Amino acid sequence: MKILVIEDEPALRDSILDALDGLYFEGIGAENGIEGVKLAQHHVPDLIVCDIMMPELDGYGVLNALRQIPETAHIPFIFLSAKVDKSDIRQGMTLGAEDYLTKPFTISELSKAISTQLQKREKIDSISNQKLEELRNNITRSLPHELRTPLQGILSLSEFLISQNDEMKSENRLEILKEIQNSAERLSKLIQNFLLYAELELIAFDAERIEDLQRSQTDAPKRVITSIAIEKAKNVRREADLQFDLLDTPINISEDNLSKIVEEIIDNALKFSQSNTPIQISSLLDDTSFILLVTNQGQGMTAEQIAKVGAYMQFERKLYEQQGSGLGLVIAKHLVELQGGELSIKSIPDTETCVQVVLPRIILSSLDDF
Repeated sequence: MKILVIEDEPALRDSILDALDGLYFEGIGAENGIEGVKLAQHHVPDLIVCDIMMPELDGYGVLNALRQIPETAHIPFIFLSAKVDKSDIRQGMTLGAEDYLTKPFTISELSKAISTQLQKREKIDSISNQKLEELRNNITRSLPHELRTPLQGILSLSEFLISQNDEMKSENRLEILKEIQNSAERLSKLIQNFLLYAELELIAFDAERIEDLQRSQTDAPKRVITSIAIEKAKNVRREADLQFDLLDTPINISEDNLSKIVEEIIDNALKFSQSNTPIQISSLLDDTSFILLVTNQGQGMTAEQIAKVGAYMQFERKLYEQQGSGLGLVIAKHLVELQGGELSIKSIPDTETCVQVVLPRIILSSLDDF
C-alpha cells in the first residue's frame, strides 16, 4: 500500500514516514503542495495524508487539484491541521476529504485513521468489482446472443434469397428483403447503443464534456417527444395507444439527446405492454424542472429488478423473450444524469410501470428584470 505524505515541516514529515514504514506501508514524502500534486499523479497512491497550512498551494488547493484528475479523483484524503474548527471541516468535506487528524497526534491515531480509510476503500472496491463482474457476466451472456440473432437472420435470409432467386415470386422476394432490412436495423441499433454506452462511461469522467452537454438546449420538448413517440408507435402499429398531455418549456438538453432518451423509454413501454393498452405520455413543470412521465400497463418490474437496472440486463428473458439487451434504458439514465437530471422507475408487477425523467428547465428572464 502506497501512502503519500504532503507536509512542509521536515521533522513531522519524516516522523510520519518512519511510522508508516513501521506499519508496513510504502511512504512517499512531498515537502509542499505543488510537489504533492505531481507525486500523486506519478505514483497514484492508495491514500494521501496532507497538511492544510502550506505555502504556495495549501491542502485545500491540493485536494481540489487532485479531484479534477480522473486518475487521482477517488484517492482517500486525510487532512492534518494544528487546529480544526467546524468551518475547516465543512470546507474539507465539501471538497471531498475523508478525515482529519489534529496535531499533535499519536502513531496509534494515525494508524487507526489510515486503517479506517483503507477499509472503506476496500469495501468500495469490492462493491465496484462485484458490479463489474456482474456487467461482464451480463455482456458475456447477452451480447453474443444479441449480435448473433440479427446477423444469423441476415445471413440465412440472404442465402435463401440467392439460392431461390430464379424461382421466387417478386412479392416473396420483397417480403424477405424487408426481413433482412429489419434484422440489419436491429443489429445497427445494438452496435450504436454499445458504442454510445462506452462513450457515456468516458464522458462521466470528463468535466469539460459534461459542461458542454449541460450548456445545450431544447426550446420545444413537446414537439420532440410527440414526434419520437409517434414514430416508434407506428413501427408496431400502436399509434392509437398513445395518450399525450404535454406542457412546453425550454430545457437544458440537446434535441438529439432528448430524442434518444424518449426513444428508449417509449421503446421499452411498447415492448413490455400489449397492443390496445394505453401508453400515457405527460409532463409537469415546477420552478426548476421539466418532469416527463411515461406510463404503460404491462409486465412491470419488481423493486429488486428496478434496483438492478444495468447494462445488458434483460429481465425475465425466459418468460417473455422480448428482443433487446436492456442497454437502452441504461443509456437513457446516463444521459439524464449527465444533464444534472434524474431518471426513476416506479412499477407494480403485472400491472403498470411509470418512468419519470426530471430535467433542468431554462428559466427565461422577464422584461421586469431589465
